Amino acid sequence: MALPPVLRDRLRLPVIASPLFIISNPDLVIAQCTSGIVGSFPSLNARPISLLDEWLARITEELAAWDRDHPDTPSAPFAVNQIVHKTNDRLEQDLELCVKYKVPVIITSLGARTDVNEAIHSYGGVVLHDVINSTFARKAIEKGADGLIPVAAGAGGHAGRLSPFALIQELREWFDGPIALSGAIANGGAILGAQAMGADLAYIGSAFIATKEANAVQGYKDMIVASSGDDIVYSNLFTGVHGNYLRPSIVAAGLDPDNLPESDPSKMNFGSGGNTKAKAWKDIWGCGQGIGAVKEIPSAAELVARLTREYDEAVASLAAKVALTRGQVNALAAAE
Repeated sequence: MALPPVLRDRLRLPVIASPLFIISNPDLVIAQCTSGIVGSFPSLNARPISLLDEWLARITEELAAWDRDHPDTPSAPFAVNQIVHKTNDRLEQDLELCVKYKVPVIITSLGARTDVNEAIHSYGGVVLHDVINSTFARKAIEKGADGLIPVAAGAGGHAGRLSPFALIQELREWFDGPIALSGAIANGGAILGAQAMGADLAYIGSAFIATKEANAVQGYKDMIVASSGDDIVYSNLFTGVHGNYLRPSIVAAGLDPDNLPESDPSKMNFGSGGNTKAKAWKDIWGCGQGIGAVKEIPSAAELVARLTREYDEAVASLAAKVALTRGQVNALAAAE
């Protein structure tokens, strides 16, 4: 599948680091981009809005300086996540700043709008829209999105129910554009697996929460290192939208993770905690099922280096297996 040049020519590893609410910041984004993967952050992390202007200026300037000093290993592009939902009263202002700085990639969530896509296309930017099923994906492409981020079962934060195998299969029946798969991807083998299923890129979030640059409290990072896929709970109680959360953080908030009530999805509130006093993201910590691969708290560059090493090893291993299989077939054919 063809990728736009901005996602094809500047990545040293086929990965987009997902925008992490509260957690992603300029330090993390710059470290991700200079390591060769797309770094991203939600625009709403920059509060007040004047801070978004400062963040975009800093990221743009520091990545340009890196490129001047490292012509052989230029930085990957960065991305900004925009919540395209009626509850986001900052969308228009945030979008204006993204156009001002010509942000290379925009990730849209919770709705798709033609005017938003047209604004990004006005300067040559690329729009990727995250979806949980093929129906939403079709709507996003019809409204002008360039690519899709299928958020499959097991992804951190707001995630769908479909297996990545099923979701990618359905999307590739009708869409041949860029796809970045999200869902429990935390090592290099999983990145290659995403590509084998039909995705162009892997979309990784939870592993970056437990990095030194991430704006997460130490307890959150330590909990990820100590937890595994069995410690993930899927619930819509905290925001009105189903998502995956760390069981120990739910227990710490005084709730029973095995008996959580359903929330009214029509009363969506992304920071309230639903009918609880605990707040999503601040008290109830989002995380994906792939965290069993997270064993320490490295720098972002060290994490990308590990992913790259594992990815290269997985590619070599697969190549050896394919070659062996072909050799066995050829030997059998010769014997006949």
